[in-house]
Amino acid sequence: MTVSVDSTYADALALLRGRPLVVLTGAGLSTDSGIPDYRGPDSPARMPMTYQEFVSGPEAQQRYWARSHLGWGRMKGADPNEGHHALARLDPGLLITQNVDGLHERAGSRSLVALHGRIADVVCLDCRATSPRAALQARLGELNPDFSARHAAVATRPDGDVDLEDTAGFVVPGCEQCGGVLKPDVVFFGENVPAPRVERCYAAVDALPEQDGALLVAGSSLTVMSGFRFVRRAARAGTPVVIVNRGTTRGDELAAYKLEVGCSEFLVALAA
Repeated sequence: MTVSVDSTYADALALLRGRPLVVLTGAGLSTDSGIPDYRGPDSPARMPMTYQEFVSGPEAQQRYWARSHLGWGRMKGADPNEGHHALARLDPGLLITQNVDGLHERAGSRSLVALHGRIADVVCLDCRATSPRAALQARLGELNPDFSARHAAVATRPDGDVDLEDTAGFVVPGCEQCGGVLKPDVVFFGENVPAPRVERCYAAVDALPEQDGALLVAGSSLTVMSGFRFVRRAARAGTPVVIVNRGTTRGDELAAYKLEVGCSEFLVALAA
């Protein structure tokens, strides 16, 4: 397949409508909810903390949780946008999201794989107990009572983070059950997506040729392999791929249509 450089709404909508769909979403879908992305056309170059850095010791964990304490307090206030609600109405065979913000779930999407987990959950790296992020947020607030007020002006970053270097003195509690190291229950750079999630996604993509289905990508640059592999697999099987994203993506040459338009407006048109 090749990219159609003159692709239009009508062309892409005609290809997608009436077909079974698997939809892959990325950070570009949540920008209309006020959550910035890493690789949009206007995004500054930056890199989130890797898993290896996080587990390197208390200093890195302090830096992560200090920033995340501020960022998550803002992210949890974000609401699903029109694109999230349109996807819930479309109700694709499977919705695969690379986002950790939980907005698809709040919009009512049903058949969903949160490929990288959810920022609203916390896991202990020692005993593997999981707990709600809201409970940890309350503990962090009690242990660092003036921290949010002192840093209210810092800029928000993707994935529940902020631009902040001054994290010295921030108190990070351990697991309430064993005292171990707490980590958000999301896949960091340097970690692998759990195999059952990947297998479920592959199964949905592999079923598309027999169903005369299509794969729709909304708001992802496909830079990381965790999402790009599904586009590559669909294209190899002859499944039509439509990509809606502002800016180039790693999968452009595999797409039947690449649309340089906003995700929300296209999804609303598709669901109309």
